[in-house]
Amino acid sequence: MDTNFSDDFKVNGKFSIKKAATAYKGKLTKEEGTQLLIQEKEKLRELQEKLYADGSQSLLVVLQAMDAAGKDSMIEHVFGGVNPQGCNVTSFKTPSSKEYSHDFLWRHYLALPQKGMIGIFNRSHYESVLVCKVHPEYNLSEKTWSSIKDFDNKFWENRYESIRNFEKHLAQNGTTIIKIFLHVSKDEQKKRLLDRINEPDKNWKFSSGDLPERALFDQYMEVYETAINETSKDHAPWYVLPADNKWFARMAAIQIIIDTLEKMNLKYPQLSEKDKQGLLESKKILENE
Repeated sequence: MDTNFSDDFKVNGKFSIKKAATAYKGKLTKEEGTQLLIQEKEKLRELQEKLYADGSQSLLVVLQAMDAAGKDSMIEHVFGGVNPQGCNVTSFKTPSSKEYSHDFLWRHYLALPQKGMIGIFNRSHYESVLVCKVHPEYNLSEKTWSSIKDFDNKFWENRYESIRNFEKHLAQNGTTIIKIFLHVSKDEQKKRLLDRINEPDKNWKFSSGDLPERALFDQYMEVYETAINETSKDHAPWYVLPADNKWFARMAAIQIIIDTLEKMNLKYPQLSEKDKQGLLESKKILENE
């Protein structure tokens, strides 16, 4: 593939969400992209098998986006060909009372991929500096703070620092992190929400709560921009993908994941001389049956 999506969409330096594209304007057609995705899925399956066999590292893919940006369908189309034994998907909803009784990162630690595995976070620890920043009153459920006035600039600076430290710790202990923001335009989101209303087989996807959140679209763009700037690091980079064209976002995401796995220097286990001799003996037994 001529384009290197890992370089094109990786956040380096100061990030402006208003300048980031939401639509693909290149020469690749949808038909070409769909065919390339099929080929790349086979490559991803092979790399995932290698990751599983190597057993010394793990990969965490964080997906964040506005409603209707395509997170669920991306997981289906990008990871649909991997061995399910080596891949876990966790969708983070509103925290339970038990989860609220711990610090905001606790439930995310529990869902981390073990070595040899790919873990996918559909929404993530970033909700605590995204939706909780747009709706600071949600933080009161943690019972640590008594007033909405507690959520000042210092509070949010501490949260970003906690996230940076969390991700640095993971990276230092064998977990490679990819964070992907599916950047959908307000117009495209409107179209997709209307599709959910107009098409009976998509009605179940629509929630009455989608519209109040859509009314806060610009606020969400601001908090996304801040979160990305505060936490995009070499060991835990953010990639901002144009998501108005779902097929292209999937194509870009799978190449970024493949590139990352290829850089992890994965190796199949090497057998000892004793084990190799055992293989030869087993071969002879089988051949002489």
